[in-house]
Amino acid sequence: MRGETAEILIRKMSFDDLPVVLQIDRMSFPLPWPERSYRYELTKNPASSLLVAEIDGIVPNEVIGFIGCWLIADEVHISTIAVHPYYRRQGVGEKLLLTVLGWAVDQGAQIATLEVRVSNHIAIDLYRKQGFIIEGKKTGYYRDNNEDAYQMILEGLPDWYLERFGGDR
Repeated sequence: MRGETAEILIRKMSFDDLPVVLQIDRMSFPLPWPERSYRYELTKNPASSLLVAEIDGIVPNEVIGFIGCWLIADEVHISTIAVHPYYRRQGVGEKLLLTVLGWAVDQGAQIATLEVRVSNHIAIDLYRKQGFIIEGKKTGYYRDNNEDAYQMILEGLPDWYLERFGGDR
């Protein structure tokens, strides 16, 4: 990317993606998920969906970001999202988020929720841009440094999606 005209593709995560996903996770978070957590989400958690972003046209295609979510009843909960540092602030995270929200609408979700570090202003701005609001604060949520988390919510997900995108997917 970075000045190139490559297209970002979103697809389901596979076991083959784990080495790169784990690397991006370690570069992105003080407490990255262990490999066993991704394996559990891929194989044993029926509520889980994991997607990766890759750049089209590179052989093999290069994974540059990922997102995870849980769909429980009428709620989609964003469990994790990260983009390789080289590709940040280029719309990759936004495309991952919008893909999950569109999929969730198709599955009948009415609301979307997530937690985010209070210091992660870039992520908070992305979520606010998409209509999430801060619903509350979880004190000492993050174990690495006891940082608080904002709990954010996007209600009326189907109407939000229709307003933004009409019937197009």
